Amino acid sequence: MSSFVIEGGHRMRGEITPQGAKNEALEVICATLLTSEKVEIRNVPDILDVANLIRLLADMGVKVEHVAKGAYTFQADAVDLNYLETDDFLRRAGSLRGSVMMTGPLLARFGRAVLPNVGGDKIGRRRLDTHILGFRKLGAEMIYHTARRTGELRAEKLRGTYMLLDEASLTGTANILMAAVMAEGVTTIYNAACEPYIQQLSAMLIRMGAKIAGVGSNLLTVEGVGSLRGTTHTVLPDMIEVGSFIGMAAMTGSDLRIKNVNYNQLGIIPDAFRRLGIQMTQEGDDIHIPTHETYEIETFMDGSIMTIADAPWPGLTPDLLSVILVVATQARGSVLIHQKMFESRLFFVDKLIDMGAQIILCDPHRATVIGLGHRFRLRGGKMTSPDIRAGIALLIAAMSADGTSRMDNIEQIDRGYQHIDQRLNALGACITRVD
Repeated sequence: MSSFVIEGGHRMRGEITPQGAKNEALEVICATLLTSEKVEIRNVPDILDVANLIRLLADMGVKVEHVAKGAYTFQADAVDLNYLETDDFLRRAGSLRGSVMMTGPLLARFGRAVLPNVGGDKIGRRRLDTHILGFRKLGAEMIYHTARRTGELRAEKLRGTYMLLDEASLTGTANILMAAVMAEGVTTIYNAACEPYIQQLSAMLIRMGAKIAGVGSNLLTVEGVGSLRGTTHTVLPDMIEVGSFIGMAAMTGSDLRIKNVNYNQLGIIPDAFRRLGIQMTQEGDDIHIPTHETYEIETFMDGSIMTIADAPWPGLTPDLLSVILVVATQARGSVLIHQKMFESRLFFVDKLIDMGAQIILCDPHRATVIGLGHRFRLRGGKMTSPDIRAGIALLIAAMSADGTSRMDNIEQIDRGYQHIDQRLNALGACITRVD
């Protein structure tokens, strides 16, 4: 296992370009299984989760070529379905939550898929009921093998239907959408997730020949087609990385320009940071964050304490609440962070309390942060990254702290942020990777 040794107190200056979006990349790479023709995907982030998914597809018989930096071609014209029964597939797919999105394409094209017991971040229950209920609505049957803890899905022919999703699940919507594009008849998906990732996946599928209406809304109508063709697709900049850099710049007193952010796809993310008192300007498609000696959390109009909560898109993504919480510790004022979707995502705050942060963990979903301003800086310490987003939040805390910190289990950060230590060190940070 690797660790970061972080020397706090260094201000950064310069430009940084966000990587391709992790969540979108996982979806569109799985979508290449829907056709036997070649698909090229560009701006693919060089991160652990994506690399593991690409290797998994290659071992299934998909022809994968790395044609340029961040660009790959995929051709699934000789998929080995027997590989789905192997212990190697179950082990590797089970360690990668994104592998669950192979199920919809495999079921649509081959009428057969295996749903492993998937892992991923340890942030609380992340059930797959939405996926399974959607597949069943389309006509698939699932047999659960208790000994192997896997679900086997089969369907002679998927048939379009109306469905109301029990939750606006991002991966659930993507999986069901990919199954529905080749189902017989019309499928209506209500309460669908509508994040930019789903919009991008839909646009790619349409270029491949799918018929999808309602893109960008929570009501998708899909008219099934017999086959799909190849295409070329470019992944959006990662909005979570953009938000992470905004918070990082303010908390470390840095002057940063974030390049080519695709600003119109960021939703309310910039405004969420402005509520913390962070000043930024949009310059073309860049965001400039000047040096902040201090920043002050807003209150509501009646003077009550600000609440920042996650919500399905176009609400605030839950993936940024960990960063917002950390950034608030060095603001002036107080804020209530309400994490609604996952019951274990706020448990990393005990590490921040050890660093000197003033945080009251009200319950598994809510934490009150009492910002001390830069008058009382955090102190360095030893910590472990519990998941991707808490990991980057703790890294930001360590970069702003007095003294030196050590962070273990940084493979969690590598799952979602490419070469983060090298990119930040180029701007003036002091982060050393040790094995």
